[in-house]
Amino acid sequence: MDVPRGKEVARRRLIKRIAIITVAVLAVGGLTIVGARLKPAAPTVNMSEQYPGTVKRGPMERQVRGLGRLTPEEYHWLAAAQESRVSQIVRRAGIDPVKANDIILVLSDPDLELEAEKAEWQFKQDQANLANLKVKLESDKLDQRATLAQLESEYTQAKLTADRDLELTRLSLKSDLESRLSVDSANQFQNRVALQKERLAIGDQSITAQIEAQRVAVESSRAAYELKRKQVDQLTIRAGIDGVLQEVDVEVGQRVPAGTTLAKVADPTKLKAVLQIPETQMKDVRVGLDATVDTRNGIIPGRVIRIDPAALNGTVGVDVALLGPLPQGARPELSVDGTVEIERLPDVVYVERPVSGEPGGTIELFRIDPDGKGATRVNVKLGRASVNTIEVLDGLKVGDRVILSDMTQYMSHERIRLN
Repeated sequence: MDVPRGKEVARRRLIKRIAIITVAVLAVGGLTIVGARLKPAAPTVNMSEQYPGTVKRGPMERQVRGLGRLTPEEYHWLAAAQESRVSQIVRRAGIDPVKANDIILVLSDPDLELEAEKAEWQFKQDQANLANLKVKLESDKLDQRATLAQLESEYTQAKLTADRDLELTRLSLKSDLESRLSVDSANQFQNRVALQKERLAIGDQSITAQIEAQRVAVESSRAAYELKRKQVDQLTIRAGIDGVLQEVDVEVGQRVPAGTTLAKVADPTKLKAVLQIPETQMKDVRVGLDATVDTRNGIIPGRVIRIDPAALNGTVGVDVALLGPLPQGARPELSVDGTVEIERLPDVVYVERPVSGEPGGTIELFRIDPDGKGATRVNVKLGRASVNTIEVLDGLKVGDRVILSDMTQYMSHERIRLN
């Protein structure tokens, strides 16, 4: 019959469709499982954009490098000696040299200038008083000498009279009383002469004491006047040394207290380099190490002479004395590059420094296959480092080539392809 046969055909078609769908589902699931178990394909890297390096063996010079600037070994600071006002700025900061006696600034202080004038007049007055005292004392001394001369003359006359009267008395031509009176008169004059001589001697000591007292007053007023005169002279600010005027920190009309810094002068022929070296590289830096300073116009040998005791913004200041002649164009505040030589390692395995990796740490690098078509990620243990090279302790051997560029984006892959 036709009806049963049609049902059988429909049933067979349904079974066939179910089988096809089942096979398809199983195939898709199997492919998914297989695909999940497969490793991702190695990415392709353009080798021309990478920086390769080769592991070598031999001597390696350890160095650290830092940016810095040239600074004078010493600055000469110009400061206000007393409170005053800026009345004139003669020289401005610049590259033109100045001499030690060149005037930089002129300050003013009317009160101080008036005090200096008063001190000068007092000094002159004390000098005049000293001269007047000398004349007066000398005149008094001359009067006393004149009195002594007169007394000596009167004593001589009295002595002669006494001698005459004594002789006449001996000849009985004059009374004994008159002779005694003559002798007594002569003795009186003798005593007066002796007293006048003592007065003259004491007078000399008195004169010396009075003159010394007045001379002390003169010296005191001289010192006061010279102090005021020096303070007035200090209102004229001079360079103090031969060099270059670095800064002028005031303006005309500005009132400045005593001790205020007005300007700064430096000797451009005596410079040192101040390098800023990362504190992570300072472990082996010490005073006395050799160094070189690149001014972009020449390289100067140097030696480390001082290290800052503390770090600032992640760097440590290192002072380097310059041992060679300065190249043309070297001047204070010039930017320089400096390299400090730490030590020379005679025989080590090393490679050029990768973009990442600290001394004593372990990093991952891609080692290039011998055929140059691929690279494998390997762990590399690092040792001591220099500016451009770093010691390899484990993970690589001499002759291996590695990629030193930043490969962070490929570190999830064991291998990469190179083209």
